[in-house]
Amino acid sequence: MAGRRRKNAGASAEESAAEAVLPADLELQDLYGAFAAHGLDDEDLDDAAVLVPPVKLPTEEELAAQAKAVPMFGYALALARWAAPHRAVDEFGDLVDEDRTPAARLLGLAPAEGEVPEDAEIEAMRAWSLACDLDLVEIGTTAAGEHVAVPGPDLEPAEQGDPDTVLELWLTAAGIVRELAVEADSLPEEEAGAAAGAGAEAGVGVEATAAAEGAEEDEDGLNEVEEARDAAAELLDEALQVLYETTAFAEPGNETVPLGVLAALLVVPEGEEPSEELLGDITDVMVALDPMLGDLAELGLLEYRPIDPELFDEEEGAEGEEPALVGEAPLDEEESARFGLVRLTPLGQYGIRQWLLEDGYDAPLVGELAQGDAAELLRAVCESANVLPEEELRVWITAREPVAAARELLAAARGEDAYAPMRRMLAVSALDLLGAPAEPAVRDVLDDPELGGAARAWLTSLGATDVPVPERAMALWTVVDTFAAQLLDSGGDAGLLRELIADLPVTGNPASYFGELWRVDHPYTADVLEAVGELHLDRAVAKEARKAAFKARSKS
Repeated sequence: MAGRRRKNAGASAEESAAEAVLPADLELQDLYGAFAAHGLDDEDLDDAAVLVPPVKLPTEEELAAQAKAVPMFGYALALARWAAPHRAVDEFGDLVDEDRTPAARLLGLAPAEGEVPEDAEIEAMRAWSLACDLDLVEIGTTAAGEHVAVPGPDLEPAEQGDPDTVLELWLTAAGIVRELAVEADSLPEEEAGAAAGAGAEAGVGVEATAAAEGAEEDEDGLNEVEEARDAAAELLDEALQVLYETTAFAEPGNETVPLGVLAALLVVPEGEEPSEELLGDITDVMVALDPMLGDLAELGLLEYRPIDPELFDEEEGAEGEEPALVGEAPLDEEESARFGLVRLTPLGQYGIRQWLLEDGYDAPLVGELAQGDAAELLRAVCESANVLPEEELRVWITAREPVAAARELLAAARGEDAYAPMRRMLAVSALDLLGAPAEPAVRDVLDDPELGGAARAWLTSLGATDVPVPERAMALWTVVDTFAAQLLDSGGDAGLLRELIADLPVTGNPASYFGELWRVDHPYTADVLEAVGELHLDRAVAKEARKAAFKARSKS
């Protein structure tokens, strides 16, 4: 799966293009903002590694059960069992004519009695072909020269639901369908015609010059088809990765994406409104993706409501112009759904993640950092650019006793190293998730010089009325520590930092306030003061902060 770079990370252009509501967390600034934390500017992004968001996945047992429930996959298993102990096939490994009707009836594609529709036999043959591709049946030749199929070694463990076997088979099947979806449906008619005709003229009895010219034309036609197929495969890969990202960030229940929005994400450059030309490109992408996504839905990789074919009849111009599926007029939810809806399934997440891993990308799972003790958890979250901190904390505290978990987290939050402020911020976030049951552990650190200020603020926010006011030194140290954590966490986001700076408890006498603050014995005191001096909108406050930062640097 080719790594891709989003053309549009904002919601405004997408909503304008498709007039549909994005999932709540469709924007991925949190993900791509991680580059800023590593000092990368816009020019560096093209050369930087693509960050793939962490995703939640069901257990392998649950995924295997979902795979077995996919009709086409289940059909392949059923036909493989039906082949026991052996079944005659033709020289290509396909079912012989007399077995095609029974196969369709076996799969419930046709009634037990009466005529069997041709479509039912075709579907049964597709399932048999998949069983062969997955080696659920093996083809051989008897001593008498008869071609036969027998069940393969993976059939029994797959039938029993062995997760490793089922998921490996399903992933192989998904890869096959992914390739065939592009082969079968993605090429424009004129290019497909060129492919069909390629080589047809090479054997015609004509003069040598004409034959050479024909061969050259055939080669050009094949090259064009191959280029078109590669472009379609790249488009499909990009669309699947966008779906992977939106599913990772969407709130539960909001994972469905309108096809027009998906197309806009792939077409509209970031920060731009879609022009008439871009609206036409969005329509082209929608039409190209429609059959490919439909094929992937057959194997359970996604759920897909295709474009309503009646739209083409309704919108086709008098002169046979291509219908415009995306336009300016707003649509209600029901009308919007006619333009296509797509939702990546958990199986789809699993499959795309495996493809990304095979291509060398870091595609983490939520909870991977939450396997050790509190110190390992906080360190891993601090050091990882590609992480959803709250989700890792939530996984870690699950099934842990609240007071014990809180004590372990608070102990791990102490320190004066570079990540210590972030560890303390994460510990407080974990306390928020634990809630009131963590209160005894928090009260134990009220007088701790590093934790006491945050502990008192947390208890007060919980509604406690007996919390002592922190001493001035503790309060100032906590201000520096809290702001330092935000500096580390924001990656230098000026807008966010200005909001935080505006909340600093600077009185009408900033010289007095910063005269105290620069004396705070904290590793990040000078950094915090420099940030205030650079970003505060009040010139007088900014000036005093810069003077204080100079004094803090001189002291150290």
